[in-house]
Amino acid sequence: MPEDQLPSGGERPLDAIDEAILRLLRNDGRASVRSVAERVHISRANAYARINRLVESQVIRGFTARIDHERAGQGTCAYVTLKIVQDSWRTVREQLARLPGAAHIALVSGDFDVLLLVHTSDNRQLRELVLTRIQAIPEVLSTRTLLVFEETDLLPEP
Repeated sequence: MPEDQLPSGGERPLDAIDEAILRLLRNDGRASVRSVAERVHISRANAYARINRLVESQVIRGFTARIDHERAGQGTCAYVTLKIVQDSWRTVREQLARLPGAAHIALVSGDFDVLLLVHTSDNRQLRELVLTRIQAIPEVLSTRTLLVFEETDLLPEP
């Protein structure tokens, strides 16, 4: 059996070096393989192989930039909670994913079914998004909008 796989066919568990690589790349997705190797004290070939394995096994789902939404003209941020028709999650998720400014969608338990994070240019655009676009989705039974006053990304320590 390949050493990359567990007997159940699942992926090999992450070790301390893999976790250190993930922390480094989460803080700086543009870090070079050489830099990663030096900082976790392994060879470049080992770092390259580990990063490729993490990408191929979809532990790393991609590389992206962290955006300052206010500076990008999206100064209004809100969480929108939705109650939806039972068994309509996949349909609703597809429609929400196409909304301008949608940043994160989660199916949750509790008093509501869906939690949606959105970024818009201002409150007027937020109002339009919620009242015209989201509430027009037939499977959406109700919404509640929670305006975000300030947000902080929590990143691992370098």
